[in-house]
Parts: sequence; C-alpha cells; structure tokens
Amino acid sequence: MNSDTDYVTVAQVDHVPPGTCRTVEVDGIFLALCNVNGTFRAVDNTCPHAGGPLGEGCLHGDLIVCPWHGWRFNVHTGERRENPEIRVACIEVRVQGSDVQVKVPLTL
Repeated sequence: MNSDTDYVTVAQVDHVPPGTCRTVEVDGIFLALCNVNGTFRAVDNTCPHAGGPLGEGCLHGDLIVCPWHGWRFNVHTGERRENPEIRVACIEVRVQGSDVQVKVPLTL
C-alpha cells in the first residue's frame, strides 16, 4: 500500500483544465501533466526525437503532441503512435481533493 509520503503535489486540479497539458517540475525533473477528460496523466516532458518540451505541446484526446516536430505519444502508455517501440516514461498520478500528485521517486 502507498503512503502519503510516496506522492508530491505538482498542481491544483483547476490549473490544468480538461484537454490541456502543462509542464511541472519535481526535484529538477520536468514532466508533462495532462488532463484527459478529467483523468490526469504524467509523462516525461522530454520528447525523445529532439528534446522538445511535451508539456508545451497540445493534447488531442489521449495523445500529447510535441510542439517542435509533431511527434505524438499516448499519455496512458507512453508509446509513440507512429512507432510504439519509441516511448516516453509514464509516471503514476493521483488526485487528492484539489491536489494533483505524482508518485516519487520518479523513475524515468
């Protein structure tokens, strides 16, 4: 069972509206936090293609789109839509009241 010390608050629910994503930071590690129709997901913020900031991209359904070159990743699995062998790390997320929290330590 997870304890409360296994999670850190990275945002408030109302700061990431449904259909959007934003960049958050935990201990110097940047994540893309996404709200997919009220369900929060987090992935590594760095696109493996050219290092683009995924959290500054846009969300189309459950796909986060890198703002630099348009690479798309499923926020549930981390897989690149066009080549599932390329992926970004997914981080466990939970909502406690109005806090959006990610599981630590982060494993990217």
